[in-house]
Amino acid sequence: MIPVCRVEDLPEGESVRIEIDGVTPVIAVFHAEGGYYALDDTCSHQDAALSDGWVEGCFVECPLHAALFDLRTGAPACLPARRPVRTHEVSVLDGMIHVRPAVREEAVA
Repeated sequence: MIPVCRVEDLPEGESVRIEIDGVTPVIAVFHAEGGYYALDDTCSHQDAALSDGWVEGCFVECPLHAALFDLRTGAPACLPARRPVRTHEVSVLDGMIHVRPAVREEAVA
């Protein structure tokens, strides 16, 4: 688990972007609907940071073309996005938000 920030440092409706290393994709952690959610930070439609998007309910709107993604599942809720973004496990321990990055699936040749 990777520590992200203290719960008081991530207000409802906001996000924080975390870079882990040069291999793991950048992750956006969101506080929405009283919970914490983590997604790959890059929109699956085009290269835009979801952490720069707008949170409404349990959805984030991509700042580039307004695609919506469900924070709980990573699934797109409207076009132009067609592919989901990967989700990551989030937990809160002693007032600190932690993320466990999902294992990256390698393409099979």
